[in-house]
Amino acid sequence: MEQDNRKETQAIREQTPRTQYREHSTPLFLTSSFTFESAESMAATFAGEESGIIYSRYNNPTVDELIAKACALEGMEAGFATASGMAAVFASLAALVQQGDHIIATRAVFGSTHQLLTEILPRWGVSCTYVEPDKQDDWAAAVRPETRLFVTETPSNPGLQLVDLAGAGAFCREHGLLFVVDNCFATPYLQRPADYGADLVTHSATKWMDGQGRVLGGLLLGTKAVMEKVIFFCRHTGPAMSPFNAWVLTKSLETLRIRMDAHCASALHLAEWLGTQPSVTKVHYPFLESHPQYALARKQMKAGGGIVTFELADGAQAARQLLNSLEMCSRSSNLGDTRTILTHPATTTHSKLSPAERANVGISDGLVRMSVGLEAVEDIKKDLLRGL
Repeated sequence: MEQDNRKETQAIREQTPRTQYREHSTPLFLTSSFTFESAESMAATFAGEESGIIYSRYNNPTVDELIAKACALEGMEAGFATASGMAAVFASLAALVQQGDHIIATRAVFGSTHQLLTEILPRWGVSCTYVEPDKQDDWAAAVRPETRLFVTETPSNPGLQLVDLAGAGAFCREHGLLFVVDNCFATPYLQRPADYGADLVTHSATKWMDGQGRVLGGLLLGTKAVMEKVIFFCRHTGPAMSPFNAWVLTKSLETLRIRMDAHCASALHLAEWLGTQPSVTKVHYPFLESHPQYALARKQMKAGGGIVTFELADGAQAARQLLNSLEMCSRSSNLGDTRTILTHPATTTHSKLSPAERANVGISDGLVRMSVGLEAVEDIKKDLLRGL
């Protein structure tokens, strides 16, 4: 815990070198390019013989501070910031595979990640095999000579299924695979995949890292060896984060701990309360004792996170009625906001999956995903009761 606190302190105090004005908060560097003292210095910087900033598609002082803070929190060595979370997910795959390669992924992944794995990467000769996130004994059967990556997200969106990170790390080491984890739902405050051998971690910084629904952003954080390939790919394909978004996000990271403590406390309270409602047939939350992976959640997470999903007895009709009855909570596909948000995954975030595919990852027609905000928990309950 003491080491955790030092990482959080570093994430607050990390700062790019001050200008001559000795500002307390890093300024916003809104510039596309940077100048050099001499032709020789310019040539040396381009050659990598001198450190320096060339162009904001490559790096930028504001963006560099965000990456340094995120690396401190995740315990990773290097990073790159992208324009969105899905840009980060795409780069985590495309930078590390080539034609003929094979990926193993746990079945419960975000809808757009599923599209990348099944529709987009196969165009370039990259194949994928899905495995069940909780059936580790079956993973080895999916390994091929051309397998390069093991890709997972935990907890999953929206079913909140967990992957045993220690087991996955050991599996990847045994088979010589790169271990890639989407850590968006947990955030580095609640869970650090690097502690279990992850080579690369991705985030939609749009979510809990921003925490207020203001900007888009993605982060790729990993070992130096892996990030060398990822940074090369990103610098030459151009998914770079804007300095303004990085400036917003670098300030947001300074309050991540206290925000997530509040989100998690309210989410656990609401998960327990939803379990008492007659119209709710099942509640999914990692820190509920009824969660089938409760022991694993307690082992690898500090708290259960800010997402609660629950199933309604009357299916899609009941879900629509609940969402249409809301007067305070928001109807949106986003999550990780100060404001509580509800969505119906079957008709929104995972609507492009077939009914069978949704069933395979636990998305029923009556499943509702709730991103718990920072409002008074009694006000959230009062609003939910309008439709429950």
